[in-house]
Amino acid sequence: MRGLSVGRSPGEARSTQAASAAVAVFVALGVCLSGCAAGGTGTRDEGAAHADAVGGAAASSPAASPSKVPDRVDAVRLVKSDPSVSAEVKHELKPCVADEYPVDVSYGELTGGSAEDVVVNVLTCGDAVGVGSYVYREEDGAYQNVFRTEEPPVYAEIDRGDLVVTKQVYERGDPVSSPSGENVITYRWASGRFSEQYRTHNDYSNAAGNAPTPAPDTDG
Repeated sequence: MRGLSVGRSPGEARSTQAASAAVAVFVALGVCLSGCAAGGTGTRDEGAAHADAVGGAAASSPAASPSKVPDRVDAVRLVKSDPSVSAEVKHELKPCVADEYPVDVSYGELTGGSAEDVVVNVLTCGDAVGVGSYVYREEDGAYQNVFRTEEPPVYAEIDRGDLVVTKQVYERGDPVSSPSGENVITYRWASGRFSEQYRTHNDYSNAAGNAPTPAPDTDG
């Protein structure tokens, strides 16, 4: 005996198979419409639900700690109102285009305070030469200047909890765009102040064909 062919004519067997196939199609269509009605997309629904569950668990975890990132400061106002900033730097701190000022601002942990520290670099508009670098620490709701260097060209950055200051070195005849080298100084916060930890000097290569054109000597 072989399935539906027993006791039935070939025509009856084919009719029964066609009916079964039609029922299967309607069942599959019903499942698909049910999923669509729920706003779902199959595997994507499961993925989204999983992500929500993970996010909820993370939000309710007692181990989660609040961010120490402060409200973004008005760096221009901070520098201009700082009495320790020189008049020359404040003179350079003017809009280059519209209301865009030549300042670079970064946030990070340098002094172990209650909020992240603020590093501000003041640049020139024309050639983006750093004319002053400052570190501000939040104390009692206000930012205090705890580091200052105004020997251009200079630029300060945060590197793994240390303050790294780069000062480019020019020899006689070097154009502004091509210094001869740089001094890189690493400072670390200790006992309420920044102390120098490391100092390295890098000479820039002036390989054949890349040597800068020296500035003309006007000393007679």
